[in-house]
Amino acid sequence: MQRDFIFLSESVTEGHPDKLCDGISDALVDRFLQQDPFSEIIAECAVSTAIVFIAARFAARASVDFPNVARQVIARVGYDRPDFDARTCSVITSLKEMPEERRMLLDEHTLSEAEMNMIAVRNSATVFGYACDQTPALMPLPIWLAHRLSRRLAQVRGEKIIPFISPDGSVQVGVEYSGRRPVRVHSIVIIVSPDAALAARELDVKALQSSLRAAVVDAVFENERIKPDRATRVFIHLDSELSTGGPAAHSGATGRKNPIDTYGQYSRQSGAALSGKGPTRIDRVGAYAARYAAKNIVAAGLAGECEVQLSYSIGFPGPVSVQVETFGSALVADEQISRAVHAHFDFRLAAILRDFNLRFLPSMTDGGFYSKLGAYGHVGRTDISLPWERTDRVAALRESLEAAPTVSV
Repeated sequence: MQRDFIFLSESVTEGHPDKLCDGISDALVDRFLQQDPFSEIIAECAVSTAIVFIAARFAARASVDFPNVARQVIARVGYDRPDFDARTCSVITSLKEMPEERRMLLDEHTLSEAEMNMIAVRNSATVFGYACDQTPALMPLPIWLAHRLSRRLAQVRGEKIIPFISPDGSVQVGVEYSGRRPVRVHSIVIIVSPDAALAARELDVKALQSSLRAAVVDAVFENERIKPDRATRVFIHLDSELSTGGPAAHSGATGRKNPIDTYGQYSRQSGAALSGKGPTRIDRVGAYAARYAAKNIVAAGLAGECEVQLSYSIGFPGPVSVQVETFGSALVADEQISRAVHAHFDFRLAAILRDFNLRFLPSMTDGGFYSKLGAYGHVGRTDISLPWERTDRVAALRESLEAAPTVSV
């Protein structure tokens, strides 16, 4: 990558059709695990005008009302208009119950090392975790700002600070880099759809744009180190046809917003969806483990940015390959950091389940756990406590590298 460039990342609110689907899918994962932490569940969702379609495969000792879970999520997000209403939309399901033996009944908290090695992954995946020192959450600045703006956009709607906008909104932020460091905000684009009640009246576009600028953009950047300047292009767009947005305007499906879920395309991410999968799916939880390692490396001050790549093959308990890349930002050679990662992180499936307590968190968290990840990112969150965002391996990594023989970078 060039050292001087402009990079753009996008975030969307929980009312965007794709994110609505992610929210429903993850709420179903929560509901199964709350009743049976050893459930195996994969749930996918699609939405369009006045209709929700859910396809799920599961093996569980649980009874889940799929339509009711979907309606609860839709109502919480705020869809209550004739073209898409939580109470009246059609919910169609295609469900398949898998054999009982699909359930992994061994409790990873009680297993010996030998027993943990007997738990193999059931799907192949290459996953990536990334961290950098551009923000307090060790995330790239463009996606960090985009998420903050989209969350604020949803907040001003939910709290009726600006009442007449629909739940569907999107934000794009462009950041200018010099020497591979963020130096200024290049552009901000906010797209909202007016609520049907406002669309039926004469729309004062300029007044609404001004209100959004003050309540969203100005509020978010009040405490940011890098702020918009006079040359920053701020574009607030209201749908020209007065569409109310959401599934009535464009369809949605689970797993279509992987860049928003991860690093805003600033670094690599796997092509697999994160939402809608139970914690025994390595293409989901492996991505969390990779982020955990990368974040601890950067938090330890060993590198300014770091990408950890894990490659899993069916039948193996852990990754067949672990790669560490610091893009020339490390204080020591990548080989040394890689050895420290092997020493202090356990990427086996059973170890990830154990260390992050992934099968039991839904029953220990008010309102569920995975459903909180449906919007605003699966990584880099500061509003909720995520086990893979801990930096509890920093001291061990530093001590490991201090004791290691020096290798020239």
